[in-house]
Amino acid sequence: MIDREHELPVTRQAKLLGLSRGSVYYVAQPVSSADLTLLRRLDELHLEHPFMGARMLRRQLLFEGLQVGRRHVRTLMRRMGMEALCPQPGTSQRHPGHKIYPYLLRKLAITRANQVWALDTTYIPMARGFVYLTAVVEVASRMVLAHKLAVTMEACHAKEIIEQAFARLGAPEIVNTDQGSQFTAEEFTSAVIDRGCKLSMDGRGSWRDNVKVFVERLWRSVKYECVYLKAYAGVSAARADIGRYLDWFNAHRAHSSLHGATPQQAYLDLGSKLEAAA
Repeated sequence: MIDREHELPVTRQAKLLGLSRGSVYYVAQPVSSADLTLLRRLDELHLEHPFMGARMLRRQLLFEGLQVGRRHVRTLMRRMGMEALCPQPGTSQRHPGHKIYPYLLRKLAITRANQVWALDTTYIPMARGFVYLTAVVEVASRMVLAHKLAVTMEACHAKEIIEQAFARLGAPEIVNTDQGSQFTAEEFTSAVIDRGCKLSMDGRGSWRDNVKVFVERLWRSVKYECVYLKAYAGVSAARADIGRYLDWFNAHRAHSSLHGATPQQAYLDLGSKLEAAA
């Protein structure tokens, strides 16, 4: 986007593109090996004990011989987009100025295909860094409709994958997310509402109903059955391997909650029942 060889000064190019000078000249600093170790262990602990907050996680790390302060644990948790799954009244950190939509899934029976889609983002460790995986999931069938690996958590990535899912399968009745800034940004919310969908948002770290817990179980499967078995050398390797896993997850991984069916089978079955009822 910025051409340092262009006749226009870099500062002028930045102004024309609406970019700050600081962002143009910023050079990302590599994550230290010590922090990469902490990030990986925090991610594992969160999957095993999702109720743990920064204080409990720090105590666990100290017990394991990893010296770290609570504020640093909180910083690393924020970097991963991690929140404890427990009641947290008044603690959700919302982006100032972003509209928050009401939660619509309380006591809602989710029984139909394309009734509710859920979006979430999780941290994916690599050999020398990390990326973020965002996915669109059809809640009734557990099928992953679209996904993307990216080096940042931004609204453009969430918008891209929800539009991929729209293009493939039409629009659901409700799209549910948490209150992460990538989902509350107008760029994403407009893409959802313009398709005639209702937008539902639970709190960050919300424990309500079972949708958040279900998505956490998906991340657990992805990590323990795929990611933690590898040490990805780069983003392209992670993208290819996780893509293969999610294709297998949809088509071949049977679920007890689906009475032994795969997500793909369950989605097709629910769709055929909906057509028959119509």
